[in-house]
Amino acid sequence: IIDGLIALLKLDTTIEVVATALNGVEAYDCICKQSVDLLITDISMPEMSGVELTKKVKEKFPQVKVLVLSMYNDREIVSEILMAEADGYILKNAGRQELLNAIHKLADDGAYFSNEILSIMLDKVKRKRKEETELKNITEREKEILKLIMKEYSSEQIAEELFISKNTVDTHRKNILEKTQIKTLVGLCKFAFRNNLMDSSS
Repeated sequence: IIDGLIALLKLDTTIEVVATALNGVEAYDCICKQSVDLLITDISMPEMSGVELTKKVKEKFPQVKVLVLSMYNDREIVSEILMAEADGYILKNAGRQELLNAIHKLADDGAYFSNEILSIMLDKVKRKRKEETELKNITEREKEILKLIMKEYSSEQIAEELFISKNTVDTHRKNILEKTQIKTLVGLCKFAFRNNLMDSSS
């Protein structure tokens, strides 16, 4: 893969390959030892992942642009690398021209994300907005009950804890499920975790 990339990049006379590395640690050492404008990295690498490498590079060399070239299009992985402040992300099935376009865009102090990655990013924003709307609709009492549900309290135990009737608890449970449009306990757990509704004492 590295040899193929080098051969491809050499076709563009404005690009100079100054170093290559077989793992994240080697890549970081290279950047520490010489001037580098742009780093092209995968995510899954031995010794240090692309996410860790990007974080370290951005912390010590914020001027270095980072372009992720990977086969991973998983939402969580994309989120991780974006949180690490990567400047671009394209998939390995991208054509030569898209790769060169991405490199030149980053060199011009821009950012570049392939259409598939942009779709994932947009989906993440939509999901976040949806969750924020759902959370706003949940009352403080419902949040209390949700925290107790996460502690595996039964309806009877929740009623006793909050000094309300079991029927009231069941009504609140039903309202929580309707407002979040979640049908399973696992889904409810994920929602509670994402919105910091897990009681720290649980």
